[in-house]
Amino acid sequence: MKRNLKDYAFIALKGMGMGAADVVPGVSGGTIAFIVGIYEELLDSIKSINAHSLKLFFTGHWLGFWKAINGNFLFSLLLGIGISVLSLARVITYLLIHQPILIWAFFFGLVLASTWFVSKDIKQWNWKTILSFLIGGVIAYYVTIATPTETPTHPLFIFLCGMIAICAMILPGISGSFILVLLGKYFYIMEAVKQLDFLTLGIFGCGAIIGITSFSRVLSYALKHFHDITIAMLAGFMLGSLNKVWPWKEVVETYTTSSGEIKPLIEQNILPNAHIAEAVLLMIVGFALVYFLEKLSMKGHEKVTE
Repeated sequence: MKRNLKDYAFIALKGMGMGAADVVPGVSGGTIAFIVGIYEELLDSIKSINAHSLKLFFTGHWLGFWKAINGNFLFSLLLGIGISVLSLARVITYLLIHQPILIWAFFFGLVLASTWFVSKDIKQWNWKTILSFLIGGVIAYYVTIATPTETPTHPLFIFLCGMIAICAMILPGISGSFILVLLGKYFYIMEAVKQLDFLTLGIFGCGAIIGITSFSRVLSYALKHFHDITIAMLAGFMLGSLNKVWPWKEVVETYTTSSGEIKPLIEQNILPNAHIAEAVLLMIVGFALVYFLEKLSMKGHEKVTE
């Protein structure tokens, strides 16, 4: 596929959207990749980092390696994700603390619309796809109600967290950030991002690389050979994850940061009790944004296939 500089700039913007989602516990970067039409290309590009392409790299055939892994696409996407994570980590964590209802409302609309548009990609509904959808929903719902645990900060465990979280990050509906919350390492990694703790980030990143290059093969195979069943499960993941992004919550348990700040750790959903009009408006905005991105990606697909 031939692309120009404008195309790669647009891919970087999509990466920024993925990065913004990935720093929110409850929203998946995989969801963003799906609704902007780059999910399968992302999986195929990651999957292409294999023995053959690595042989090209280590034998000095760097241009061949770059082409083999769809390097321009991956570089543009990772650049956008990196920019977004580094610039938005503080903003998102601030908004989650100071304007939680409004930001969760926006993401609720976004995930709800994503569930609808992803499910439209299922060509035939039957007992297999319905069962897969229900299983995906139950798994995602269970993940959202699981209780965070206290875990060690040993480098090996941080490496393992990277492997597990990155797999969730490329699954639409399953938030890698929320998996980190469950593993007790979300705020630890966010602090590492803020403080530019390259040792911790490097260990986490190495785990993420191993995890994503392995798991992407499983997902890519499933999408090619069991398309409708896989899409149904991914849509179920999204629907089940709505429990996590419900805007109105009350804090059940808090934790104290190293700087002495008290922050929420465990929350439970409650009925709407504040900022109802603003929240509904932001839900609509989130839904409309997904609708716009869906139409945009469909137009882009039509141009490519012409």
